[in-house]
Amino acid sequence: MSPFTGSAARTSDWRHLRCEITDGVATVTLARPEKLNALTFGAYADLRDLLAELSRERSVRALVLAGGGRGFCSGGDVDEIIGATLAMDTAQLLDFNRMTGQVVRAVRECPFPVIAAVHGVAAGAGAVLALAADFRVADPTARFSFLFTRVGLSGGDMGAAYLLPRVVGLGHATRLLMLGEPVRAAEAERIGLISQLTDEGSADDAARTLARRLAEGPALAHAQTKALLTAELDMPLSAAVELDASTQALLMTGEDYREFHAAFTEKRPPKWQGH
Repeated sequence: MSPFTGSAARTSDWRHLRCEITDGVATVTLARPEKLNALTFGAYADLRDLLAELSRERSVRALVLAGGGRGFCSGGDVDEIIGATLAMDTAQLLDFNRMTGQVVRAVRECPFPVIAAVHGVAAGAGAVLALAADFRVADPTARFSFLFTRVGLSGGDMGAAYLLPRVVGLGHATRLLMLGEPVRAAEAERIGLISQLTDEGSADDAARTLARRLAEGPALAHAQTKALLTAELDMPLSAAVELDASTQALLMTGEDYREFHAAFTEKRPPKWQGH
């Protein structure tokens, strides 16, 4: 994401979510607790635009995506999205579905790690948002449901058919996307869908702890690692090792690489600058 901006100022007030930034950690909270944070057209657009703004600023080093209230996110709002799409023509439907995919791309392509803090339901689009994150920190109440076939749509929504097999394998992904059955926390951890399982009620705190750890580290190294993990998913080995070589050569000219050597020599912790 380019850091260059035009005339528009940064958005200070988001209607469909809350965003707080402290010491390089952004906490983005889906804020419709009375609807289990069901997504609306505006919520999708806010997430897309917020991630673009934070990516350009380069002041955020890690982001926690959380849900307020009893759950993470119950997916698209049945009345405000599913009901509304029944009245749309094909061009409008394509615009909407492209927007939901843009949110997932923004999560995958932003230059900082994203940690989903999951408790309670993560269903439909909510499950895909968690899936797109770099880390999924969840408590025992978490349950993931890829519900798209349950409403008569393809299970491959918002990039789920691309991302899920790469996280849990083709066999588990086929079962989850075809049947739409809920996966509770214990099984999700077993198949690799959860990065860290916490005590009940502790997912948000654990996610923030992980975010602070990442934010205090070498931000440019983290950004490039994330970029390579995404870019190399479909590369042959020869292209991947060449991209690795080019990336490492560039990072070896950076201040953080030089700072590590100085800190090692002086027997002190590194003071990472992020460049």
